[in-house]
Amino acid sequence: MKMTRGKLLLLAMAMQLSAWGTASAGPLFMHTGGRTTQPVGHYELCQRIPIECNERTPNGSPVELTRKLWATMIKVNNSVNTRVKPRTDMEIYGVEEYWAYPDNGFGDCEDFALEKRRELMAAGVPAGDLLMTVVRQPNGDGHAVLTVRTSLGEFILDNLEPKVLAWNDTVYTYLKRQSTENSGVWVSINDGREDAVASVR
Repeated sequence: MKMTRGKLLLLAMAMQLSAWGTASAGPLFMHTGGRTTQPVGHYELCQRIPIECNERTPNGSPVELTRKLWATMIKVNNSVNTRVKPRTDMEIYGVEEYWAYPDNGFGDCEDFALEKRRELMAAGVPAGDLLMTVVRQPNGDGHAVLTVRTSLGEFILDNLEPKVLAWNDTVYTYLKRQSTENSGVWVSINDGREDAVASVR
């Protein structure tokens, strides 16, 4: 019996979610703490585009992860990673840090994440489920990604990774992200995965 494209996508999604459930080392959702400092680049972006810091989302359940949303997340991640060419802020703007939408076709990591956030919001995902997030790479460098908060966990859209991964399947240490209720507020992330691994060694 032939399977429709939709059924194949649903099957693939179910298999992937099953793998996450058995392989992921840690909780499906990040543990966030209190309010913390807003990245300078994001603060300056909000000064130029005030709506970036004025989005309010009622405190509720995360968006439902349907097969349609999953396909949209993959499409947006692939599309932006393909369209936008990586350049540092110094190469583009002549400064160390400058958050902006990559409308000129070039961008740093946070610009990729901003564009993905914009496109997913246009697709109907609430702002409170699309969170700019600052992480530390294994080499110690800072990096920015987009966290998508869903009913089945939190997933990362990253310009350095072609796949959409569960946050706890990535190699990063998570530091802080936007609040789910207020896009102008940032909260700390208590990334306890290393402690959990160390406790069983």
